[in-house]
Amino acid sequence: MRMPQWLCNQLMRAFLKKDRRQIRLLNDCWYFYRTKQRSDDDSVELH
Repeated sequence: MRMPQWLCNQLMRAFLKKDRRQIRLLNDCWYFYRTKQRSDDDSVELH
């Protein structure tokens, strides 16, 4: 699974600014998104 471009851009910006709070927030978003996508994919395969 590939990270969406908008999220990648936001992370790059946060890293350049050394904004730890933003980096953590975006990281959490990415893991939440990935986990949700994975569970959606699993449920599709089961049906």
